[in-house]
Amino acid sequence: MLKTPLFIAHEIYRDSRYGRTHPLSIPRVSACMDLVRALGWLPESQFVESPQAPPEALARFHDPAYVAALQAAEVAQAVPEAIRERHNIGVNGNPIYPEMYRRPATSCGGTLKAVELVRQGGLVHHPAGGTHHGRADRASGFCYLNDPVLGILALLDAGIGPVAYVDLDAHHGDGVQDAFHGDQRVLVLSIHERDRWPRTGPETDRGGGWARNLPMPTELNDSEHAWVMDNAVVPLVTAWRPQALVVQCGADGLADDPQSRMMLSNGALWRAVANLIPLAPRVILLGGGGYNPWSVARCWAGIWGTATGQTFPQDLPFEAEALLRGFHWNHRRGRTPPDHWFTTLVDPPNPGPVRDEVKQVVGRVMEHSKT
Repeated sequence: MLKTPLFIAHEIYRDSRYGRTHPLSIPRVSACMDLVRALGWLPESQFVESPQAPPEALARFHDPAYVAALQAAEVAQAVPEAIRERHNIGVNGNPIYPEMYRRPATSCGGTLKAVELVRQGGLVHHPAGGTHHGRADRASGFCYLNDPVLGILALLDAGIGPVAYVDLDAHHGDGVQDAFHGDQRVLVLSIHERDRWPRTGPETDRGGGWARNLPMPTELNDSEHAWVMDNAVVPLVTAWRPQALVVQCGADGLADDPQSRMMLSNGALWRAVANLIPLAPRVILLGGGGYNPWSVARCWAGIWGTATGQTFPQDLPFEAEALLRGFHWNHRRGRTPPDHWFTTLVDPPNPGPVRDEVKQVVGRVMEHSKT
């Protein structure tokens, strides 16, 4: 069993970009890694470099022809029309870029490494993981491969089950849910913004029996998120009694993120993670969405801080503040960033009333879970 939590990352993410105007043209994993180091929270003894998953490991879920197509597209930096249409690469937000195979393969390698590390128990944080939209034979939603699926399969292949997967991203984790449709070994839970792309995951969708979806209205506040966690997610996971828990910690539900209309502070996600960690002997914390470099770096750094029991400073030390002031974001919100994005880790809380529609979604999902 791991004596301390471990952090998995790789330098490939530092300079890899999907393209100048793409939402993923920002520093995320490297920003989080640099920030936790600047805070003094990541000694080298807790850092693990992510390996790159080989094609045969990816083939546990992905079509080998698709994996080969990604490799060929990376080399050629182009795809024939037939490959584009068949595998959805080079189109629909899934661009051709220099590391388009190596980067997602490294993400998958990191999640598979996390499974290896927690086999006897413990916790691993892998912020480069969480590509929950990827399909077996095509890219989807900026995700070329699906590391959560590969990680859960590796857990099951090792005889570790049942597994619970909790998706905190603003977007429904459609790729993971569909991969485990009807699989009674895997509970798939998703809190996401209703009617947000991919527009799947209504509360009536139970994924063949073992999924629970909690679609939320826009402007979800911290109090509402806590209500959903306390009255649905934590009870459902507790009842499942998982031997392993995988949490997708997408940061795009934060109020400062441009890709949703949720209004969460980073404290809401930290609270969720803190309440989930005790529910399984093996925990893997992944990344996910997040399209504001300041909010995602601060959020994921705080997830690591939560997992390792750190005391959060009221004001960031000079090195951490200097790091954050060095970010650039080609977005209107990045032109005049507020000062607290540089000087603090903790967002101002965003409490509020718990709307009836939130309570009703939770009530219906929990009632259906009795059958």
